[in-house]
Amino acid sequence: MIDRKIAFTCISAFAALGLSAPASANSAAAASVEIDEAADAASSPLGQGDDQFTRLFADWKSLDSGSPTAPAPTISVSVPSRMPLKNSKLTSSYGMRTHPVTGGRRAHKGIDLAAPTGTPVYATADGMVERANWFSSYGKFIKIDHGASMETRFAHLSRISVSAGERVKKGQLIGYVGSTGRSTGPHLHYEVRIDGRAVNPMPYMVESEAQQAFQLATGNGGRGGE
Repeated sequence: MIDRKIAFTCISAFAALGLSAPASANSAAAASVEIDEAADAASSPLGQGDDQFTRLFADWKSLDSGSPTAPAPTISVSVPSRMPLKNSKLTSSYGMRTHPVTGGRRAHKGIDLAAPTGTPVYATADGMVERANWFSSYGKFIKIDHGASMETRFAHLSRISVSAGERVKKGQLIGYVGSTGRSTGPHLHYEVRIDGRAVNPMPYMVESEAQQAFQLATGNGGRGGE
């Protein structure tokens, strides 16, 4: 085989003299170029012909048939904005009061709504049930997480209709009024907490224009007691 460099040198020399290169030199150079290009193609991942393409196609099919990447989790926030039950009577408001059982002045972290035992209790916003069981002086108790460190609490229930880990919708039945735990009669003790701290629930018991706008923007539109 004629060396590629020698062939090109000969062709260049003839060209400088204004002469045509001998056919044998051109042929040898062309053959050398073709051989080298074939070698380069064989060493290239794209030059291995049908076998390489078959492997690539198989890889593409494998990717297409694989499980799609799970979407990134989204943060959902739902602000409490309705009464937790119907036809009730407010018997104890939020703030300092004389405790009906233990006596003495102490903070009341929610409100008490008196109603007959068995009165339905409803979720006041969409959320996730974090707890649904007996909880100390709260008796039968439900805690719902609404996102953004906001939660609602329902206490002294006679019966619970949801389970921990369950997602609930605003207005969904979650339990029934009772007098379990430290209670002096059938009523619902209702709390709203933000970052773990109790706030006055009264502003969260009606749907304001601001709350309606927020929901549209995010696409979600006894007596006494403890």
